[in-house]
Amino acid sequence: MIGLGTIINSAAIIAGGLVGHFTGKLFKEEQQDSLNKACGISVLFIAISGAMQGMLKIENGSITGGKSMLVVLCLALGTIIGELIGIEKGFERFGEWLKRKTGNSGDAGFVNAFVSASLTVCIGAMAIVGAIQDGILRDCTTLAVKSVLDFIIIAVMTSSMGKGCVFSAIPVFVFEGSITLLARLISPIMTELAIAYLSLIGSILIFCVGINLVWGKKLRVANMLPAVLFAVLAAYLPVGFF
Repeated sequence: MIGLGTIINSAAIIAGGLVGHFTGKLFKEEQQDSLNKACGISVLFIAISGAMQGMLKIENGSITGGKSMLVVLCLALGTIIGELIGIEKGFERFGEWLKRKTGNSGDAGFVNAFVSASLTVCIGAMAIVGAIQDGILRDCTTLAVKSVLDFIIIAVMTSSMGKGCVFSAIPVFVFEGSITLLARLISPIMTELAIAYLSLIGSILIFCVGINLVWGKKLRVANMLPAVLFAVLAAYLPVGFF
């Protein structure tokens, strides 16, 4: 069944949110704050792992770094485009609309929880590659694995940040579902190099989400999202990034 992976992933996020919502009530406010920071630190290290995998390599028995120019150009150009479009404000407006429609107008942290959780589970190569596999091969294995990770992440985030995290299932469903339906058109574009570049920039954006979780909202991460598009385009340039 085409789209099964998206359904499983969305359901896992909802289930994780429900678990986090009910278990979060067991913790005091200071304990929830500590849990939120622990979640942020976990996100930071997950992101660091992905970024270092893309930037570091072993040559002649020693570790060398690279792709610094790719990171700088993608983030700079992507942020400029995102700031001009106002992607973060769009996320926040949608979050405010959800807050009203779901009867959570009194929840001051709803929008921040929704945006943070959505960016955490939407960005990344697993979502794109898994959706393409689901659309072309009807293989939902990658998205099933991602679902387990997202269940844990959303459960922890919901317990500390609030029920807004549960609604991250909506952008995940739309994002992965759209890629699955358009898989045959997207698959030639997503070469191995394009996926590697996307994974690197995506990991750095997830790192930025972790910064916001630990130290409060310091970065407008949604406005950096166009950087992943530049990462894919960079894979087709006649010059390499080493």
